[in-house]
Amino acid sequence: MLDVIIIGGGVSGLSAAHELMRAGRDVAVLERQVVAGGNAISERFGGFLMEHGPTTFNASIPEAVSQIDALGLLGNAADLGPGVKKRYLCDGGRLSGIPVSPSGFFRSSYLSLPARARMLAEMAIPRGKGGEESIYAFTRRRFGREFAEKVMDPMAAGMFMGEAKALSVNGVFPKLVELEQRFGSISRGVLAARKGHEPGRHLYSWHNGIATLPQALAARLGGRLHLGETVRGISSAAHGFEVKTANGTRRARKVVLAVQPHVAAALLAPLDAPATTALQAITAPPVNVLFFGYERGQIQHPLDGLGFLTTTKSEKLISGAQFASTMYESRAPKGMVAISAYIGGARHADISAMPEAERMAIVQQELADLLGIKGPPKITRLRHWALGLPQYTLGHQSRMAILAGLPDRTNGVYLTGNYLHGVSLANCMATAKTTARALHESLSSVASTPVAKQAG
Repeated sequence: MLDVIIIGGGVSGLSAAHELMRAGRDVAVLERQVVAGGNAISERFGGFLMEHGPTTFNASIPEAVSQIDALGLLGNAADLGPGVKKRYLCDGGRLSGIPVSPSGFFRSSYLSLPARARMLAEMAIPRGKGGEESIYAFTRRRFGREFAEKVMDPMAAGMFMGEAKALSVNGVFPKLVELEQRFGSISRGVLAARKGHEPGRHLYSWHNGIATLPQALAARLGGRLHLGETVRGISSAAHGFEVKTANGTRRARKVVLAVQPHVAAALLAPLDAPATTALQAITAPPVNVLFFGYERGQIQHPLDGLGFLTTTKSEKLISGAQFASTMYESRAPKGMVAISAYIGGARHADISAMPEAERMAIVQQELADLLGIKGPPKITRLRHWALGLPQYTLGHQSRMAILAGLPDRTNGVYLTGNYLHGVSLANCMATAKTTARALHESLSSVASTPVAKQAG
């Protein structure tokens, strides 16, 4: 009998397995796809590199940084390129560039003078009562309506493919809520952090893209990773659980579900009704990633930023775009540039009903209008994700409280994934590490039966 079976071979499942393996636990990862990594897919073609899913690794999360260091990936991680000098926001059909410095919004005319004055008054706004709020309600209360509509609305759509009025600030930006409660003001909290030793915000990647990370994890796991193995069900058994797959039955003392919420709900239905209901309430509207390669001379815009985000009022199909070849080297051949655009999510949840050719044509035209592009792209690719990013909608806190009690109610089924404590790769790795630690402690707290070590 294994110590732990992990169902799901995305970054969350691989990270949890790696941590358990390092702790000396017998672990097996079951992944139905023939390639591990989930949506962390990097593809090279014609000298370009397209990220089908996540594009960066947020190095401000120490727990995740320690894991990539243990994998030997920290030394060759690349930070953003020197060409990233501004952040762009689209409102009223045009782009406005805001310097990336902390005072960028005050030096830019993107927000009106009254809006900038309202931002400065944030320190005088009383502390909130501490209940759950939407991103929109929280930021409007603290920084004013214009900031909420012209900054946080596009951020919610571009970064989380959600809507600021529906997403829980407590789930998406828990640190902002913590700063308000601790310091009485976001601004005071940020200033205090800058005086301390908070880790800097760096967005890393690698020469061959984000897929470098799951590939390294898979290599470390070796024979513990079982690809092409579909799980049919989970049931309680003596001293643990039985996991039924298309290839037979495996047994383990504990089980981790590192799969999408709807899959976890289906597997948990016979075991735990509260968690099943909570998981079924988590939506993940479809997302499309559209990749374009242009000759540099076709584009008038300097492309001197991460990309751009759009407000709801801009009425664009594009929620956000990245200037991929500005962000990192080796994303486009010499004399060419690469741009990725993102559509769908909660703002355009019906995107799947639109013909693919129409989606491509609309996005090309929007990019041409905003960036001054002449002529068609030299390279185009489209990736359709039927299920995109999980939405941390209002009620997220109560759902997480229910899910946190799952291991006790089932005597050993754990959850990890991007729908719990952050959607980024680094958040997923940090959550997986916490899950692995809890599992290790649980296994250590009871008498264990010696088991044969698995090769790999």
